[in-house]
Amino acid sequence: MISFSDKAVDKVKEFATGMPEAEGKDLRIFIQGVGCSGFAYGFTFDEKREDDTVIEAGDISVLVDPQSAPHLTGASVDFVEDERGAGFTVDNPNAPASACSTGGCSGCH
Repeated sequence: MISFSDKAVDKVKEFATGMPEAEGKDLRIFIQGVGCSGFAYGFTFDEKREDDTVIEAGDISVLVDPQSAPHLTGASVDFVEDERGAGFTVDNPNAPASACSTGGCSGCH
């Protein structure tokens, strides 16, 4: 369903060991909404819910809720560090085309 690069898995493990609130929890990835640039993604440490899909990525477990799962199928997650900063990136073949490129978003520049 979703793949995680080795660097993303390592960073999740690093965050999990450095954040007391993450103890005993797994990473959850979810769709927060759709904006001018496509899907907005959320990442948090959470407890498994009954209807979650659990994805094994390396030696971490990733939780996905049933509403986000269809939109994340085939997506790949990486962790990137460059001159703009650091963070998780999601390459998602299901993301809608940018509304900016079609002239559909007046707030994009």
